[in-house]
Amino acid sequence: MRIEQIYTGCLAQGAYYIEDNGEAVVIDPLRETAPYIERATKDNATFKYIFETHFHADFVSGHIDLAKKTGAQIVYGPTAKPAFEAHVATDGEVFQVGDVTITAIHTPGHTMESTCYLLKDADGKSIGLFTGDTLFIGDVGRPDLAQKIEGNLTEEKLAGYLYDSLHTKIIPLRDDITIYPAHGAGSACGKNMSKETTDKLGHQKQVNYALQLMDKETFVKKVTEGLTPPPAYFPLNVMLNMQGSESIDLVLQKGLKALAPKEFEEVANETGALLLDTREGQKFAEGFVPGSINIGIDGNFAPWVGALIPDINQPVLLITERGREEEVVTRLARVGYDNTVGFLQGGLEKWKEAGKETDSIPSIGVHELGEKMNQNNAVILDIRKQSEYSAEHIIDAENIPLEDINNHMSVIRNDKTYYVHCAGGYRSMIFNSILRARGYHNLVDIRGGFKALKDTDSFSVSAQSCQISKA
Repeated sequence: MRIEQIYTGCLAQGAYYIEDNGEAVVIDPLRETAPYIERATKDNATFKYIFETHFHADFVSGHIDLAKKTGAQIVYGPTAKPAFEAHVATDGEVFQVGDVTITAIHTPGHTMESTCYLLKDADGKSIGLFTGDTLFIGDVGRPDLAQKIEGNLTEEKLAGYLYDSLHTKIIPLRDDITIYPAHGAGSACGKNMSKETTDKLGHQKQVNYALQLMDKETFVKKVTEGLTPPPAYFPLNVMLNMQGSESIDLVLQKGLKALAPKEFEEVANETGALLLDTREGQKFAEGFVPGSINIGIDGNFAPWVGALIPDINQPVLLITERGREEEVVTRLARVGYDNTVGFLQGGLEKWKEAGKETDSIPSIGVHELGEKMNQNNAVILDIRKQSEYSAEHIIDAENIPLEDINNHMSVIRNDKTYYVHCAGGYRSMIFNSILRARGYHNLVDIRGGFKALKDTDSFSVSAQSCQISKA
């Protein structure tokens, strides 16, 4: 028997491949099918089942494409109502895979159809539990997402269901089984996930706050407190996973259309496409196609796309590093952004060679910033999360979290110069590029972010929280 976790860091997501005696299954696959098919081919195995723990909110699953390509049966847990052919399991239903078995255990709470899958070896011994978003390492799934889809549910009611699922279905299981969750630290599907991606259930019973002895009322309070609003694209991804999505092959075919500079410009004008530049932030700052925004591919790319581009169907044109076009289209498609309509052939270099106009964003180091701060109307703008800012920030720095940019853009005044930083530089360039595309020319990026500011003697750090003035 083989168990392999296929972990995707940018989404903090774990899919699972299980093979025994020539039969294979995959649990919670991402949208691209090739890695799973290649893995089964290597083992000379045939896919039998595609198990889904629930209708995912943070990514579009590859279940439909994978089923069409392999003939495997899609399996959901009780109460699921997919709009495509799938087997809806009963609670306790057993599936044979080679000489091992997988049992569906209905665990509502994160969503109503949430289901864990218990793996037993050929001797009937419980080996592992694939928990989806029901139980994470150090946390449990947030109970406020399903209410966006099923309006008759509250997060308190869902948290109550989750309490029952944990106490009647999971906690009674053997301490030595391995927990295989769908996400790790960095995912927005929980609030306190560990960087570890697997653990023994017995250890989780000792250290996971949600598995400690408490009554339901206390559990509901603990699980629901401190929840931040989920990204806007989450409900849209749920609907794609319920109703079905376009084939990833067609998405790639459409998105990987190479456009010469003139054609790129024409398509942009005709479609009103968003110009998305995925290069590293400082390279972007030095020169970019006017009106484009920067979300670097070598960062928390897909979640920030989902958080900041509200229209999932908006046409997108790409400017990327050469050779990374397919990677970018694929990672956009993972979160449901299927309307990439082409990329700039040859990148910014070819754009310049064609004599096209470029723009730039000023970026300075912390020592130069010290000199600039003596000028009138200079403001340090911290665009980290409120929690990061409250924990530690530069004295007198103002705070607009990047995720709130669309709600606070009016705060930026044209008679001030804003020196913008995040933790290390990734988010600040996103922030600056969005405002630049909307006509703001008084923002300067601070290279190295808060870390560089903190490491210099020129600025004082405070843990005292304050709010940005809206004067």
